[in-house]
Amino acid sequence: MTTTLSERVSQSAFDGSMLRVVLLMDLHEGTQQRFFEAYEKLRNDIASVPGHISDQLCQSFENPSQWLITSEWESAPQYLAWVNSEHHAEQVRPLGACARSMRPLKFTVLRETGRGYDQAARPSTARLQSTPRLGAGIVRHALTFTVKPGSEEDVAAILSSYASPAARVDDHTRLCRTSLFMHGNRVVRTVEVQGDLMAALRHVSEQPEVRAVEEAINPYLEQDRDLGDPESARMFFMRAAVPAVHHIAAPEPESAEVQRHAIYYPAKPGCGQALARFLARQDEAAARRSTSPVRSSSIFQRDDIVVRLIDVRGPLKADPETVYGVSGPRKAAVLDRLTLAPGGRARSAHHTMNLITDRRAPAQS
Repeated sequence: MTTTLSERVSQSAFDGSMLRVVLLMDLHEGTQQRFFEAYEKLRNDIASVPGHISDQLCQSFENPSQWLITSEWESAPQYLAWVNSEHHAEQVRPLGACARSMRPLKFTVLRETGRGYDQAARPSTARLQSTPRLGAGIVRHALTFTVKPGSEEDVAAILSSYASPAARVDDHTRLCRTSLFMHGNRVVRTVEVQGDLMAALRHVSEQPEVRAVEEAINPYLEQDRDLGDPESARMFFMRAAVPAVHHIAAPEPESAEVQRHAIYYPAKPGCGQALARFLARQDEAAARRSTSPVRSSSIFQRDDIVVRLIDVRGPLKADPETVYGVSGPRKAAVLDRLTLAPGGRARSAHHTMNLITDRRAPAQS
């Protein structure tokens, strides 16, 4: 049976589909009124964000501490541009201070039923997702931060020496793989989770061995944080989050011949999203070629930080154009225009990151 390209792309922010965002929050006792007032102050700002269509604030009629914020967006890139901005981080700080827990969920819209949807006045650019995407139930996420120049070797030693946390989070969630890379003083950690991403991240952060490592690298961080202060820790990890915006994989089991690599693309100011979109198109074009050595590719993007995580069969130098996300001089010229490439040479924009550790959970019994 032939696997189509649409079946291989299990995640994409670039298909033009509308996005429904659901944020479930459990508030600290006694903060309901303060939370409501904080939301009232910022809802007009939210309504003016490009790509925003509508939102609703809901309170559970069974439990007054549970709240739900839903919003609808013309497309995922417009939402991500807002939610990853520094302005957003400051906007939601008063809301986050009221919350015991927050669980964000993001869905592209496939179908709508009902008179309300038929009569809704929406921008012509807001479209439905054309077909369901297939996948293996894996959620991908990345975190990035920078350390003080000159401390790279010490940080790499700390980050490679800790014991792996327990893979099983609960009956429905499992930590599958964690890969950590460095390029210069930038650290990128990618995680693959089966189940609830937020539950897995919370589980990892609570493990003694992980907390010890996080405390050990604190003196080396360029951005100060206090992990003993929940608000300081929350804001640090919010700013460090780099969401996956595209994933494509070949429909075949993992092989020992396949090696994991990460490439950091330094985007020109304001070009991060365009660069991620360009790389996604190149990965889809390469996937149509059965000879492509890239068996899977995940693109992570936040502002002008773009990282491409690839699993490659054979050495990187065997097919450098496909491996680095370009094919031919015209595509290389486009990449050159989107990246900070000294001397105008596209090849200098490719920064293969150093693998520090790649940990896989043992196979389930």
